[in-house]
Amino acid sequence: MTNASVAPVLELTGIHKSFSGNRVLNDVQLRLYPGEIHALMGQNGAGKSTLIKVLTGVFPSSGGEMRLSGKAIHPASPLEAQQVGISTVYQEVNLCPNLSVAENVFAGRYPRCGVAQGFRIDWSAVNRRATELLARIGLDIDVTRLLSSYSVAVQQMVAIARALGVSSKVLILDEPTSSLDDDEVNKLFEVLRRLRGEGLAIVFVTHFLNQVYAVSDRITVLRNGSWVGEWRASELGPQALIAAMLGRELAAQAARPAALPAFDETATALLQAEGVGQAGQLNATDLRVRAGEIVGLAGLLGAGRTELARLLFGLELPDRGVLRIDGRTVSFSNPADAIREGLALCPEERKTDGIVAELSVRENIALALQARLGTRRFLSRAEQTALAERYVASLGIKTASVETPIGLLSGGNQQKAMIARWLATEPRLLILDEPTRGIDVAAKQEIMEQILRLAQAGMAVLFISSEMSEVVRVAHRIVVLRDRRKVGELPGGSSEDDVYEMIATDHA
Repeated sequence: MTNASVAPVLELTGIHKSFSGNRVLNDVQLRLYPGEIHALMGQNGAGKSTLIKVLTGVFPSSGGEMRLSGKAIHPASPLEAQQVGISTVYQEVNLCPNLSVAENVFAGRYPRCGVAQGFRIDWSAVNRRATELLARIGLDIDVTRLLSSYSVAVQQMVAIARALGVSSKVLILDEPTSSLDDDEVNKLFEVLRRLRGEGLAIVFVTHFLNQVYAVSDRITVLRNGSWVGEWRASELGPQALIAAMLGRELAAQAARPAALPAFDETATALLQAEGVGQAGQLNATDLRVRAGEIVGLAGLLGAGRTELARLLFGLELPDRGVLRIDGRTVSFSNPADAIREGLALCPEERKTDGIVAELSVRENIALALQARLGTRRFLSRAEQTALAERYVASLGIKTASVETPIGLLSGGNQQKAMIARWLATEPRLLILDEPTRGIDVAAKQEIMEQILRLAQAGMAVLFISSEMSEVVRVAHRIVVLRDRRKVGELPGGSSEDDVYEMIATDHA
């Protein structure tokens, strides 16, 4: 914890950054003290990622000063930033799964021995020192095993150990918990508290407000590329934090309860699954969704939510049960079959299974519709542009142009582009798997409102989210899964406690 007599280990003042004359950072400040966890908060597009890239040498600043331990620094690359003591662990673990844990920890800087320590890699030293680094963060694993043999949570810890291996003074964690369950998050926080106790300064970027207050000492907020303020976490409550991130008007809007659209409860189910399952993935499960209905799929990580979505969309093949569309029995051998029946799926992993980062916003939005049309008719460039511009406007996608590579957009705008891709196919049922993961409060609010509008227009929606507050807010009905099987249903208007109670109850 910081006190007034301690000098900042890192101090950024007056940081500016512009791209082609467009200013994305304006007079930003950040003070980071030794032995603290400092949350960097702001909605997507607020400038957090750009600030981190300036700090770590990915982008040169357009103005301002950065000082580390009182000395001015100008890192020209992430390597230079590491050499002065600034390390970063990103949301997607950037390690090599085909290498061992130890190889990942020391890749590019292996200890060597022989002929004045330049002859060959000292593998015994690699394994020993990797084991020591992992022990520092409380992890006892076999460092000679392939990284891919361990869970995402362990891989995240290995990435942290690698960062610590360069004598870091500052550790930046960019959305480190987005793919972790509650137990894994708690273990990560134990590690962060241990490192804080050793005097390490940690920048923690997250969209989960409860996690901010669980582990952070101070909070800095950015909005629209500008510095809003810095507070002790104990002095800034959640509602005040939201107001700082969004502005008062948007914060009030985000707090309003959703008004669910009406639908015909007596209508035949658009989609009905009867005992659908797959050995080792999902027990026999019943599900029905009607036109205009939003069905929430609730459960803890590993409950089987994504497995069910993949079975419904033809990404996996069920080995039991029956699937019906409008009362007709159907069998999907691949997603193309599901798309022909009017189904669409926005997958859980946006970056790996959703966007094609190198392609433009236009190309990404047109992708599913072109696939549906097949080779019998190609969308012209003008048709693609018109389609993309229509959805950019209707969904409020923030992009300089539909020709901008989608990889340059914020996470929330990438997610809205993925929804646009599937809306372009005019689906009857939209399956949304974690559509708000890793995006800010304002973008979440916009996506939730879009879901309500789609249901109002008669579209069926299957909504999957790890954030239970979102499920109970927009669902007409909630299907609850646990241990890869359905354990019950709850009506709309049920509370989060109702859902957790159903998950916790022994249904054996």
